[in-house]
Amino acid sequence: MVGLLFLLFVVVPVVELVALFAVADQIGLLPAVASLLAVSFFGTWLVKREGIGVLRRMQLTVGRGEVPTDEVVDGGLLVVAGALCLVPGFVTDGLGLLLLVPPARGFARNRLIRRWADPGAGPGRGRVVDGRVVRVEHVGDVTPRRPSAPPTELGPGR
Repeated sequence: MVGLLFLLFVVVPVVELVALFAVADQIGLLPAVASLLAVSFFGTWLVKREGIGVLRRMQLTVGRGEVPTDEVVDGGLLVVAGALCLVPGFVTDGLGLLLLVPPARGFARNRLIRRWADPGAGPGRGRVVDGRVVRVEHVGDVTPRRPSAPPTELGPGR
């Protein structure tokens, strides 16, 4: 967890600053900042557009009586893409725009579903096949037993 926080709060900003300076060195500071803003607005618009498409596909899937597994994961990936597009920086904007491309999002979705559907991933996790969980594990009651003590009577305050 500490490594992830270090990556998010130290490494990513440093990489973004290096990328910004490299682009600004090539095209100038004002055009670089303007392109960052343009890509952020364009990415946000694309997230909205793709999100509406995912909602429509989800409604059709539910209407057919199926579990919308792919559509739910697509929606989550669109949320990540939107967050990446809103963060100012060429690298995060590039990753966010990449997640907005349906084939790239499909690749990421299939990798995530395959990872989450791994039967050896942990106790109590089933394998997902065609949107259905086909194996589960019941642990039972895990409430710790307490020794029964006689009830304590509360009398007048002393």
